[in-house]
Amino acid sequence: MSRRRHPLRHPLAPAFARAVDSLCTALSAASRTNYNVAVRNFLGYLATYHPEVRSLDQLQRDPHILGWMTHQRAQKPPLATATYIGHLIAVRCVLNELAWSNQCWELARLIRREDIPRTPQRLPRPLTNEQDQLLQHEFRRRNDLGGNVFLLLRHTGMRIGECADLSYDCLRSPTPNVWALHVPLGKLQTERMLPVDAFVRDLVHRLRFFRFLDPQPLDGRLLARTSSKNALVHQLRDYLHQVCYSLGVTTSIVPHQFRHTYASEMLRSGVSFPVLMKLLGHVNPEMTMRYVDVSLTDLEREFQRARLQPRHLAPQPKTPSLPLHTGLEGVIEALLAAQHVLEMFRRSLPKGVRRSCLDRLANRLTKMLGKTRKLQND
Repeated sequence: MSRRRHPLRHPLAPAFARAVDSLCTALSAASRTNYNVAVRNFLGYLATYHPEVRSLDQLQRDPHILGWMTHQRAQKPPLATATYIGHLIAVRCVLNELAWSNQCWELARLIRREDIPRTPQRLPRPLTNEQDQLLQHEFRRRNDLGGNVFLLLRHTGMRIGECADLSYDCLRSPTPNVWALHVPLGKLQTERMLPVDAFVRDLVHRLRFFRFLDPQPLDGRLLARTSSKNALVHQLRDYLHQVCYSLGVTTSIVPHQFRHTYASEMLRSGVSFPVLMKLLGHVNPEMTMRYVDVSLTDLEREFQRARLQPRHLAPQPKTPSLPLHTGLEGVIEALLAAQHVLEMFRRSLPKGVRRSCLDRLANRLTKMLGKTRKLQND
């Protein structure tokens, strides 16, 4: 069960709560929670270290904001950089909202843009080939609810929260002999259709069988919940930890790594980057890049492919197998061949004097070709 927090008692709490309500009008419940956590953290600091602050006009950058930022950095265990950045951004947005709603413009200058550090670069975290094969083999051997769930995550690239929200009829057939998995609204408030093969369809049918055996009443979802979605996700995470422990895997493995593994596998299989974005449900290419693992083997393969088949070289014109015609018809064919060779060579050159000169020659050839054809028609 989640731990309930007592309501925060601070003179500024009502004003901050109204600002959060205004900011989160069109946002998800998770966004509202993030704002509330950051506000609670900030007001809790003020109540402990600056109890004299009881109104918005008393807030100052030094010592209130700078002191809170220093306090955040000094926590033990240390606060994750992403969490620290999230708190700063949330409180900055709330202060900006309060500045507009209360006509107190100094509030918008308390947290500056340069105060917010850059987000640390996230490296892809796919499973190693040995870990991937070992876990998949164990999931197949067990063939229980948890094993089939994680096989589904591995072969679709879904988030664990999206899998927990799958509907009982998530398997769809938009056209005959074509099957897809309907993934509901997820973290980015997007839904998508994932093409699936026979193996994934079998996984869904097995999960339907487990749902039929579960004593929980049917609620339209593929996975039964004893209490809440968070409890189900926590149960699945525990299952993964138990499997890793039984296999002697010492590395800490989390469910999201199956998504990273799926993304890297799709890219190595030839799936284009825009299609991979659609499969993962991303709206930002930078987000997709965080999921893709480019190893030294991938670099070597692409390098050798580029050496063998350089795309930047212009194709050479084919030598005609038949002799050219005589007369004006032969002249026209020769001009066309020269025009083609000139154009191919011109495209391979960077912008500069040589390319400009070839542009002028190409124009002259076009005029010569036009006059020759006119003579042929006369």
